Amino acid sequence: MPTQLKPSFVSSPASALSGSPAVLGAALLGFFLISLDALIVTVALPDIGRSLDVGMSGLQWVVDGYTLMFAALMLSAGALSDRIGAKRAFGGGLVLFALASTACGLAPGLGLLVAARLVQGAAAAVMMPASLALVRQGYPDQAERARAIAIWTVGGAVAVAAGPVAGGALTASAGWRWIFFVNLPAGLLALALLARVPASPQLPARLDGVGQVTAVLAMGGLTYGVIEGGAEGFGHPAVVVSLLMAVIAAAGFLVAQARGAHPMLPLPLFRTWVVTVSLVVGFMLNASYYGGVFNFSLYLQQERGQSALHAGVMFIPMTALVAVVNLASARLAARYGPRVPMVAGQLIAAGGLLALLTIGMHTNVWVVAALMVPVGLGGALAVPALTAMLLDAVPADRAGTAGAVLNTARQVGGAIAVAVFGALLAGAESFLAGMRWSLLLAAAGLVATAGATLTLPSAKQTAAPTTA
Repeated sequence: MPTQLKPSFVSSPASALSGSPAVLGAALLGFFLISLDALIVTVALPDIGRSLDVGMSGLQWVVDGYTLMFAALMLSAGALSDRIGAKRAFGGGLVLFALASTACGLAPGLGLLVAARLVQGAAAAVMMPASLALVRQGYPDQAERARAIAIWTVGGAVAVAAGPVAGGALTASAGWRWIFFVNLPAGLLALALLARVPASPQLPARLDGVGQVTAVLAMGGLTYGVIEGGAEGFGHPAVVVSLLMAVIAAAGFLVAQARGAHPMLPLPLFRTWVVTVSLVVGFMLNASYYGGVFNFSLYLQQERGQSALHAGVMFIPMTALVAVVNLASARLAARYGPRVPMVAGQLIAAGGLLALLTIGMHTNVWVVAALMVPVGLGGALAVPALTAMLLDAVPADRAGTAGAVLNTARQVGGAIAVAVFGALLAGAESFLAGMRWSLLLAAAGLVATAGATLTLPSAKQTAAPTTA
């Protein structure tokens, strides 16, 4: 969020705001749920695997089913929110999210669980832009709105920190199904707050049907091909067909965006080098973070015999300081420009991944937890700065689209990382070998994107152009 780069906004208490507390509370709870479900499931994967008798590819789909639909529908969700009104979109998404969470918790087998996770991701995609639109509606004053958005980001930061721990605690005490049922009380509270919010205006907005369908097919085909390729081999007919479909759909998507009257992804954005690099950096940061959480959840439980609760606790050092480091990123960016925290964050995360190559089957688990810290801190340092740099590089009327594209790139990074890292784990001679290849791949990607970041202009040279 761009407001993470404004320390004065963050420091202002919620009580100082004169806008609608109901709007802010509902939006914050929605963002909390969206962020929580991207991580809470990861620590429960071994228990899900044992309970439903599924292997690595099935567990990958439990994670990626959510992320895939979230990423694929993100760009269209903003237009839908404008078209039907933010309150209606957010409320509908919230109800769908709660129903899908219930279906996840009751799922008797992998097929229904993955299907419900897909619906959860679709609902999250609708809720995300609608929650921000609600904040804009409830806080018309620009300065107050900025402070409200800064408070809104707390929901995501708390979810990132709490996700692995909550997942471990619920799985150990009540069973993995409760990681989904826990969404219901928060969802009901958000709906109660939403009932106090005035109706939102409905604005004219065109939906890009061809672009949306081809985007889903491209992302779905690629994810399926990588996941099943790791399980069945990349020469398997179904894998070849899915990857070919992904290529054809991606080509169709690009054509639709270039020639369509109302494209969901305006290709002229990519004419700016800052935009292109920022999106690749966002992709790589999420790939390293979510791929790492996926790997180490399995390592700690399946390979080291830790309980779900203990595994969740191991992630506390990595996640607990995210909000604090976000503020440090803001101060560094304000003083030195966004390149400094962007490059530093990527290199710190890459260093953490390389340090994790040293762990083995008998490494003290607290040493493992300490070595994971730089991975989380590096991302927390880089993301606010790269968001600000991206938004400074585009015209004001494209800021919403640019933010949606960045969120999409980051979600795709997480989904692809889980697919690729899982394939490496499945295809390697041992779990440790596959994990080390994953860590090397992620570290190399971060070093490469850090180098690309150094080619970006300084802060004084990144003023937004007047045209796209």
